[in-house]
Amino acid sequence: MAKNFKDLSEAEILALAISLEETDGRIYSDFAEGLKTDFPATAQIFKKMEAEEGDHRRFLIDEYRRRFGDHIPLIRREDVRGFVNRRPIWLVRPLGIKAVRRQAEIMEMETRRFYEQAMTTVSDASTRKLLGDLAQAERQHETMAESMTEEHLTPDVKAEEDRANHRLFVLQIVQPGLAGLMDGSVSTLAPVFAAAFATGHSHDAFLVGMAASVGAGISMGFAEALSDDGSMTGRGKPVLRGVVCGLMTVGGGIGHTLPYLIPDFWTATAFAVAVVIIELLAISYIRKRYMDTPFLAAAFQVIVGGVLVFLAGILIGHYGAS
Repeated sequence: MAKNFKDLSEAEILALAISLEETDGRIYSDFAEGLKTDFPATAQIFKKMEAEEGDHRRFLIDEYRRRFGDHIPLIRREDVRGFVNRRPIWLVRPLGIKAVRRQAEIMEMETRRFYEQAMTTVSDASTRKLLGDLAQAERQHETMAESMTEEHLTPDVKAEEDRANHRLFVLQIVQPGLAGLMDGSVSTLAPVFAAAFATGHSHDAFLVGMAASVGAGISMGFAEALSDDGSMTGRGKPVLRGVVCGLMTVGGGIGHTLPYLIPDFWTATAFAVAVVIIELLAISYIRKRYMDTPFLAAAFQVIVGGVLVFLAGILIGHYGAS
Protein backbone atom coordinates (compact mmCIF):
# COMPACT_ATOMS: atom_id res chain seq x y z
CA MET A 1 0.00 0.00 0.00
CA ALA A 2 1.41 3.40 -0.99
CA LYS A 3 2.18 5.83 1.84
CA ASN A 4 1.36 9.51 2.01
CA PHE A 5 4.39 11.78 1.80
CA LYS A 6 3.58 13.45 5.13
CA ASP A 7 3.81 10.06 6.85
CA LEU A 8 7.40 9.40 5.77
CA SER A 9 10.18 9.52 8.35
CA GLU A 10 13.32 11.53 7.66
CA ALA A 11 15.21 8.29 6.96
CA GLU A 12 12.54 7.29 4.44
CA ILE A 13 12.68 10.72 2.79
CA LEU A 14 16.43 10.40 2.29
CA ALA A 15 16.05 6.82 1.05
CA LEU A 16 13.39 7.96 -1.40
CA ALA A 17 15.63 10.79 -2.61
CA ILE A 18 18.44 8.28 -3.24
CA SER A 19 16.05 6.08 -5.22
CA LEU A 20 14.79 9.06 -7.28
CA GLU A 21 18.30 10.16 -8.21
CA GLU A 22 19.31 6.63 -9.16
CA THR A 23 16.19 6.14 -11.32
CA ASP A 24 16.53 9.51 -13.05
CA GLY A 25 20.21 8.90 -13.74
CA ARG A 26 19.46 5.56 -15.37
CA ILE A 27 16.67 7.08 -17.46
CA TYR A 28 19.02 9.83 -18.67
CA SER A 29 21.54 7.12 -19.53
CA ASP A 30 18.88 5.36 -21.60
CA PHE A 31 17.99 8.67 -23.27
CA ALA A 32 21.64 9.27 -24.15
CA GLU A 33 22.03 5.75 -25.53
CA GLY A 34 18.87 6.01 -27.62
CA LEU A 35 19.73 9.45 -29.02
CA LYS A 36 23.45 9.11 -29.67
CA THR A 37 23.09 8.03 -33.31
CA ASP A 38 20.60 10.61 -34.59
CA PHE A 39 20.96 13.36 -31.95
CA PRO A 40 24.54 13.21 -30.60
CA ALA A 41 24.58 16.75 -29.13
CA THR A 42 21.43 16.16 -27.08
CA ALA A 43 22.79 12.74 -26.06
CA GLN A 44 25.87 14.45 -24.60
CA ILE A 45 23.66 16.78 -22.56
CA PHE A 46 21.84 13.78 -21.11
CA LYS A 47 25.17 12.10 -20.32
CA LYS A 48 26.15 15.20 -18.36
CA MET A 49 22.80 15.19 -16.53
CA GLU A 50 23.28 11.48 -15.75
CA ALA A 51 26.68 12.21 -14.19
CA GLU A 52 25.24 15.02 -12.07
CA GLU A 53 22.41 12.79 -10.85
CA GLY A 54 25.09 10.28 -9.83
CA ASP A 55 26.84 12.99 -7.78
CA HIS A 56 23.52 13.89 -6.11
CA ARG A 57 22.98 10.24 -5.23
CA ARG A 58 26.42 10.00 -3.60
CA PHE A 59 25.80 13.17 -1.55
CA LEU A 60 22.52 11.73 -0.32
CA ILE A 61 24.07 8.37 0.56
CA ASP A 62 26.81 10.10 2.57
CA GLU A 63 24.20 12.13 4.44
CA TYR A 64 22.10 9.03 5.11
CA ARG A 65 25.08 7.12 6.49
CA ARG A 66 26.02 10.05 8.72
CA ARG A 67 22.58 10.08 10.29
CA PHE A 68 21.12 6.58 10.05
CA GLY A 69 23.86 4.06 9.29
CA ASP A 70 24.69 1.84 6.34
CA HIS A 71 21.35 0.12 5.74
CA ILE A 72 19.24 2.08 3.26
CA PRO A 73 15.64 0.79 3.00
CA LEU A 74 14.16 0.23 -0.44
CA ILE A 75 11.53 2.88 -1.04
CA ARG A 76 10.59 3.93 -4.56
CA ARG A 77 8.48 6.66 -6.09
CA GLU A 78 5.63 4.20 -6.72
CA ASP A 79 5.56 3.47 -2.97
CA VAL A 80 4.54 7.08 -2.22
CA ARG A 81 1.36 8.83 -3.27
CA GLY A 82 1.54 12.02 -5.31
CA PHE A 83 4.15 11.27 -7.94
CA VAL A 84 3.37 11.61 -11.65
CA ASN A 85 2.84 8.31 -13.45
CA ARG A 86 5.57 8.33 -16.10
CA ARG A 87 5.16 6.65 -19.46
CA PRO A 88 8.28 4.51 -20.10
CA ILE A 89 9.25 6.28 -23.32
CA TRP A 90 12.93 5.53 -22.59
CA LEU A 91 12.22 1.90 -23.55
CA VAL A 92 11.06 2.86 -27.06
CA ARG A 93 13.43 2.70 -30.01
CA PRO A 94 13.96 4.91 -31.84
CA LEU A 95 13.36 7.71 -29.36
CA GLY A 96 11.40 10.81 -30.33
CA ILE A 97 13.48 13.88 -29.55
CA LYS A 98 10.54 16.13 -28.61
CA ALA A 99 9.00 13.53 -26.31
CA VAL A 100 12.37 12.99 -24.60
CA ARG A 101 12.91 16.69 -23.95
CA ARG A 102 9.38 17.06 -22.60
CA GLN A 103 9.83 14.02 -20.34
CA ALA A 104 13.12 15.39 -18.98
CA GLU A 105 11.45 18.68 -18.14
CA ILE A 106 8.66 16.89 -16.24
CA MET A 107 11.14 14.69 -14.37
CA GLU A 108 13.22 17.64 -13.17
CA MET A 109 10.17 19.65 -12.14
CA GLU A 110 8.80 16.73 -10.14
CA THR A 111 12.12 16.05 -8.38
CA ARG A 112 12.61 19.74 -7.58
CA ARG A 113 9.16 19.92 -5.98
CA PHE A 114 9.96 16.79 -3.98
CA TYR A 115 13.11 18.39 -2.54
CA GLU A 116 11.29 21.64 -1.75
CA GLN A 117 8.57 19.71 0.06
CA ALA A 118 11.11 17.51 1.84
CA MET A 119 12.92 20.57 3.20
CA THR A 120 9.83 21.52 5.17
CA THR A 121 9.62 18.16 6.93
CA VAL A 122 13.20 17.52 8.11
CA SER A 123 14.70 19.00 11.23
CA ASP A 124 18.43 18.37 10.78
CA ALA A 125 20.16 21.53 9.53
CA SER A 126 22.73 19.67 7.43
CA THR A 127 20.05 17.59 5.74
CA ARG A 128 17.92 20.69 5.07
CA LYS A 129 20.91 22.39 3.44
CA LEU A 130 21.61 19.38 1.25
CA LEU A 131 17.99 19.16 0.14
CA GLY A 132 17.95 22.86 -0.63
CA ASP A 133 21.14 22.57 -2.70
CA LEU A 134 19.67 19.64 -4.60
CA ALA A 135 16.43 21.54 -5.24
CA GLN A 136 18.49 24.34 -6.76
CA ALA A 137 20.43 21.84 -8.88
CA GLU A 138 17.19 20.29 -10.12
CA ARG A 139 15.89 23.77 -10.93
CA GLN A 140 18.95 24.28 -13.13
CA HIS A 141 18.32 20.90 -14.79
CA GLU A 142 14.70 21.91 -15.35
CA THR A 143 15.84 25.12 -17.02
CA MET A 144 18.29 23.12 -19.13
CA ALA A 145 15.52 20.77 -20.25
CA GLU A 146 13.22 23.70 -21.10
CA SER A 147 15.86 25.52 -23.15
CA MET A 148 17.59 22.47 -24.60
CA THR A 149 16.61 23.48 -28.11
CA GLU A 150 17.81 27.07 -27.70
CA GLU A 151 20.73 27.70 -25.36
CA HIS A 152 22.55 24.39 -25.18
CA LEU A 153 22.48 23.52 -28.87
CA THR A 154 24.22 25.67 -31.46
CA PRO A 155 22.24 26.62 -34.57
CA ASP A 156 24.23 24.16 -36.68
CA VAL A 157 23.67 21.33 -34.23
CA LYS A 158 19.99 22.21 -33.87
CA ALA A 159 19.62 22.20 -37.67
CA GLU A 160 21.29 18.79 -37.89
CA GLU A 161 19.03 17.37 -35.17
CA ASP A 162 15.98 18.81 -36.92
CA ARG A 163 17.08 17.06 -40.10
CA ALA A 164 17.50 13.80 -38.19
CA ASN A 165 14.05 14.25 -36.64
CA HIS A 166 12.65 14.86 -40.13
CA ARG A 167 14.28 11.65 -41.39
CA LEU A 168 12.68 9.67 -38.57
CA PHE A 169 9.28 11.22 -39.33
CA VAL A 170 9.63 10.21 -42.96
CA LEU A 171 10.67 6.66 -42.05
CA GLN A 172 8.02 6.08 -39.40
CA ILE A 173 5.00 8.00 -40.72
CA VAL A 174 5.38 9.31 -44.27
CA GLN A 175 6.70 6.16 -45.94
CA PRO A 176 4.05 3.74 -44.61
CA GLY A 177 1.35 6.39 -45.10
CA LEU A 178 2.43 7.06 -48.67
CA ALA A 179 2.58 3.34 -49.47
CA GLY A 180 -0.95 2.96 -48.16
CA LEU A 181 -2.26 6.00 -49.99
CA MET A 182 -0.76 4.84 -53.29
CA ASP A 183 -2.08 1.33 -52.89
CA GLY A 184 -5.54 2.50 -51.83
CA SER A 185 -5.82 5.12 -54.53
CA VAL A 186 -4.44 3.10 -57.43
CA SER A 187 -5.23 -0.54 -56.74
CA THR A 188 -8.93 0.09 -56.03
CA LEU A 189 -9.48 2.04 -59.24
CA ALA A 190 -9.94 -1.08 -61.35
CA PRO A 191 -12.58 -2.83 -59.18
CA VAL A 192 -14.53 0.39 -58.53
CA PHE A 193 -14.79 1.46 -62.16
CA ALA A 194 -15.16 -2.10 -63.42
CA ALA A 195 -18.19 -2.51 -61.16
CA ALA A 196 -19.49 0.90 -62.16
CA PHE A 197 -19.35 0.28 -65.93
CA ALA A 198 -20.42 -3.35 -65.65
CA THR A 199 -23.62 -2.57 -63.78
CA GLY A 200 -24.31 1.07 -64.56
CA HIS A 201 -25.51 1.52 -60.98
CA SER A 202 -23.87 3.84 -58.44
CA HIS A 203 -24.87 1.68 -55.47
CA ASP A 204 -23.10 -1.40 -56.84
CA ALA A 205 -19.91 0.59 -57.51
CA PHE A 206 -20.07 2.01 -53.99
CA LEU A 207 -20.35 -1.42 -52.36
CA VAL A 208 -17.46 -2.81 -54.42
CA GLY A 209 -15.33 0.26 -53.66
CA MET A 210 -15.96 0.04 -49.92
CA ALA A 211 -15.18 -3.68 -49.86
CA ALA A 212 -12.00 -3.20 -51.90
CA SER A 213 -10.85 -0.26 -49.75
CA VAL A 214 -11.42 -1.92 -46.39
CA GLY A 215 -9.95 -5.22 -47.59
CA ALA A 216 -6.87 -3.49 -49.00
CA GLY A 217 -6.48 -1.46 -45.79
CA ILE A 218 -6.50 -4.56 -43.60
CA SER A 219 -4.09 -6.37 -45.91
CA MET A 220 -1.67 -3.45 -46.22
CA GLY A 221 -1.81 -2.73 -42.49
CA PHE A 222 -0.82 -6.27 -41.54
CA ALA A 223 1.81 -6.43 -44.28
CA GLU A 224 3.45 -3.21 -43.07
CA ALA A 225 3.32 -4.19 -39.39
CA LEU A 226 4.85 -7.60 -40.07
CA SER A 227 7.48 -6.38 -42.52
CA ASP A 228 10.01 -5.53 -39.77
CA ASP A 229 10.03 -4.63 -36.08
CA GLY A 230 11.97 -1.39 -36.63
CA SER A 231 14.90 -2.41 -34.44
CA MET A 232 17.41 -2.46 -37.29
CA THR A 233 15.86 -0.06 -39.79
CA GLY A 234 14.84 2.67 -37.31
CA ARG A 235 11.34 2.69 -38.77
CA GLY A 236 9.66 2.78 -35.38
CA LYS A 237 6.85 0.75 -33.85
CA PRO A 238 5.42 -1.81 -36.27
CA VAL A 239 1.89 -1.39 -34.90
CA LEU A 240 1.98 2.37 -35.50
CA ARG A 241 3.30 1.89 -39.03
CA GLY A 242 0.64 -0.73 -39.71
CA VAL A 243 -2.16 1.50 -38.46
CA VAL A 244 -0.91 4.47 -40.49
CA CYS A 245 -0.51 2.37 -43.63
CA GLY A 246 -3.89 0.67 -43.20
CA LEU A 247 -5.82 3.88 -42.57
CA MET A 248 -4.20 5.67 -45.50
CA THR A 249 -4.99 2.70 -47.75
CA VAL A 250 -8.63 2.80 -46.73
CA GLY A 251 -8.69 6.59 -47.18
CA GLY A 252 -7.14 6.36 -50.62
CA GLY A 253 -9.77 3.88 -51.79
CA ILE A 254 -12.77 5.53 -50.16
CA GLY A 255 -11.93 8.90 -51.73
CA HIS A 256 -13.12 7.93 -55.20
CA THR A 257 -15.75 5.54 -53.84
CA LEU A 258 -17.82 8.09 -51.92
CA PRO A 259 -19.00 9.93 -55.07
CA TYR A 260 -20.99 6.79 -55.93
CA LEU A 261 -23.34 7.68 -53.11
CA ILE A 262 -24.81 10.04 -55.72
CA PRO A 263 -27.71 8.14 -57.37
CA ASP A 264 -27.12 9.47 -60.88
CA PHE A 265 -24.46 7.21 -62.43
CA TRP A 266 -22.78 9.69 -64.78
CA THR A 267 -22.73 12.51 -62.20
CA ALA A 268 -21.19 10.13 -59.65
CA THR A 269 -18.61 8.95 -62.19
CA ALA A 270 -17.63 12.52 -63.09
CA PHE A 271 -17.06 13.34 -59.41
CA ALA A 272 -15.14 10.08 -58.92
CA VAL A 273 -12.83 10.90 -61.82
CA ALA A 274 -12.20 14.37 -60.38
CA VAL A 275 -11.34 12.84 -56.99
CA VAL A 276 -8.95 10.39 -58.68
CA ILE A 277 -7.09 13.30 -60.31
CA ILE A 278 -6.80 15.07 -56.93
CA GLU A 279 -5.53 11.87 -55.29
CA LEU A 280 -2.86 11.30 -57.90
CA LEU A 281 -1.68 14.91 -57.69
CA ALA A 282 -1.60 14.68 -53.88
CA ILE A 283 0.55 11.55 -54.07
CA SER A 284 2.90 13.30 -56.49
CA TYR A 285 3.21 16.29 -54.14
CA ILE A 286 3.91 14.10 -51.10
CA ARG A 287 6.63 12.25 -53.03
CA LYS A 288 8.16 15.58 -54.00
CA ARG A 289 7.85 17.05 -50.49
CA TYR A 290 9.18 14.13 -48.46
CA MET A 291 10.88 11.73 -50.86
CA ASP A 292 12.87 14.32 -52.85
CA THR A 293 11.32 13.19 -56.13
CA PRO A 294 10.92 15.95 -58.77
CA PHE A 295 7.24 16.80 -59.07
CA LEU A 296 7.00 16.21 -62.83
CA ALA A 297 8.76 12.86 -62.54
CA ALA A 298 6.57 11.83 -59.60
CA ALA A 299 3.43 12.99 -61.37
CA PHE A 300 4.37 11.14 -64.56
CA GLN A 301 5.03 7.89 -62.69
CA VAL A 302 1.90 8.04 -60.55
CA ILE A 303 -0.49 9.41 -63.14
CA VAL A 304 0.58 7.00 -65.90
CA GLY A 305 0.13 4.07 -63.54
CA GLY A 306 -3.17 5.39 -62.26
CA VAL A 307 -4.53 6.03 -65.76
CA LEU A 308 -3.59 2.53 -66.90
CA VAL A 309 -5.37 0.95 -63.91
CA PHE A 310 -8.34 3.29 -64.44
CA LEU A 311 -8.64 2.31 -68.13
CA ALA A 312 -8.26 -1.37 -67.27
CA GLY A 313 -11.19 -1.12 -64.88
CA ILE A 314 -13.38 0.64 -67.43
CA LEU A 315 -12.55 -1.83 -70.20
CA ILE A 316 -13.09 -4.87 -68.01
CA GLY A 317 -16.38 -3.48 -66.74
CA HIS A 318 -17.62 -2.41 -70.18
CA TYR A 319 -16.74 -5.57 -72.10
CA GLY A 320 -17.51 -7.86 -69.21
CA ALA A 321 -21.07 -6.61 -69.12
CA SER A 322 -21.63 -6.94 -72.85
